[in-house]
Amino acid sequence: MTALERIASVIDAVNRGVGVTVAWLAVLMVVVQFALVLMRYVFGIGSIMTQESVIYMHGILFMLAASYALLTNAHVRVDIFYRPASRRTKAWIDLLGVIFLLLPFMVVLWIYSYPYVAASWAVREVSRETSGIPGVWLLKTCLLIFVVLVALQGISLAFRAILLLAGRTDDHMPSAEEGGA
Repeated sequence: MTALERIASVIDAVNRGVGVTVAWLAVLMVVVQFALVLMRYVFGIGSIMTQESVIYMHGILFMLAASYALLTNAHVRVDIFYRPASRRTKAWIDLLGVIFLLLPFMVVLWIYSYPYVAASWAVREVSRETSGIPGVWLLKTCLLIFVVLVALQGISLAFRAILLLAGRTDDHMPSAEEGGA
């Protein structure tokens, strides 16, 4: 196994672990939302903290599972052109897409998100609501985690594309069916 394959495999394993773990938030989110509806309409009780927790779980789920979607080829793309393409053409599309679109966007997102997150950490930002969740800075930190995980998964995708183009491997990228999404 080459160094590129090892690095890509480690990145894939990390993102697979994060994605599978964070996916459980979807189940928890449904249970909490059901409890909220039950509390409000059956018992006449409201909870701002519980309502905010659903929003937090939703944000965390999508930010931290984005790299898993990229890993399993479950993200949105123009399949009308990509699907019928040969493996080498797909590798070129992925490599150029990572280099010219994904990584530059992740850099810009980091540049603009870091001060926003740092300011939130500096004051240990809390909810605007009196009885809301106190850890807003933790939710905002997920922006930076999102950037790192997606950028790393993009690097893994680029490494696998390079290996395929160099003829070093037949494997390029697991599909949602192969990789299990």
